[in-house]
Amino acid sequence: MKKLRKNIYAAIFVSLLIFIFLCFPDRSYAQEPRLTDILITNDVENVLLYARLVNGFKPDMELRVKAGIPVTFIVWLEVYQERPLLWDKRITRQEIRRTLKYDNLKKTFSVTTGKADPVVFSNFEGAQKAMADFNGMTAAPMSSLVKGENYYAMIKIKMDKVRLPLNMEYIFFFVSLWDFETSWYKQKFSY
Repeated sequence: MKKLRKNIYAAIFVSLLIFIFLCFPDRSYAQEPRLTDILITNDVENVLLYARLVNGFKPDMELRVKAGIPVTFIVWLEVYQERPLLWDKRITRQEIRRTLKYDNLKKTFSVTTGKADPVVFSNFEGAQKAMADFNGMTAAPMSSLVKGENYYAMIKIKMDKVRLPLNMEYIFFFVSLWDFETSWYKQKFSY
C-alpha cells in the first residue's frame, strides 16, 4: 500500500513538473523586446517619430493570431521641452494602438493603427513587419515648439493584455507570458 502511494505521488509530481515546463518555458534564452533605429525629424507641420520594435513577436504568435486572438501594441509617446531650472515641460502625450487581426474567411491579416483604415497583408511576415515599424508617427505639432529650444521624446511600447472569450484568461493563466513591455526610450532633438 505504501509503495502504491509513493508511486501515485511520484506520478503526480512528474505530471506537475511537465505541466510547468510546458506552460512556463525557460525565457532566459529569449531576448527581451526593445526599440531600435529611433529617429526624430519633422515636416512642415509636425515632428515625426521613426522607430522599429525588435523581438516583439514570440515564436507562437502566428498560431495565436490565426486562432482568432488579435494582437495589440500600445505606443506611449510623450514630448518634453528641456528647462534647466524648472521641471521639463510636457508638450504632448499620446497613446496609439496598433492591432493585428486575422480574417479566417479571406485568409488575410489586417493591421489597424488608431482610427485609420486597415492595411491588409496576404502573409504573416508582412503584417508582422508592419506591426513592428513605426514610421512617420506624429509626435507633436511644430506650432507647439519654440525655435532654439531643446526637446526630447519618451517612447514605450507595450503589448495589450490578452483577452480570451468568456474570461478564459483566468483559467489559462499562462497566456500572460505573451505580454511584454519595453523600457522607456529617450530621444533628444532641437528646433
